Amino acid sequence: MLFVAISGVLARFLSTENAERDDVVALLQAQAAGNAEGMLDRLTGCGRSPACVARTRANAISLRRRGAVKILTLKSATAYSLTGASGKTRVAWTVLGRLPVVQCVQVQRRGNFVTGISVALVSIGAPISNEGDC
Repeated sequence: MLFVAISGVLARFLSTENAERDDVVALLQAQAAGNAEGMLDRLTGCGRSPACVARTRANAISLRRRGAVKILTLKSATAYSLTGASGKTRVAWTVLGRLPVVQCVQVQRRGNFVTGISVALVSIGAPISNEGDC
């Protein structure tokens, strides 16, 4: 029973990494489709900040791409946090046939590894240089 309980907690903890990646991919897919409203729906609290809304709308216009979004790299500052954390995730992505784009996504994690950790995307920045850090 102890093994099953530990396995359950560990599985829930590790699934948080997949949840963050899935959320970032959904955000980038909306961005590549030029869907600013879809992006804002995925960004917690961004709609209350005029600067965040403006940046999100500008990204949706300037980074519109046809095709499927492919993640090249994803480096999260909050990865494997046992408790709540806040930080930037650096994501390099592309649509086949186009040059890569590198952006920073502000991420908040809440909770702990026992009760579960939730992930919220807060904002997405403008593109940075391919070698740039968040």
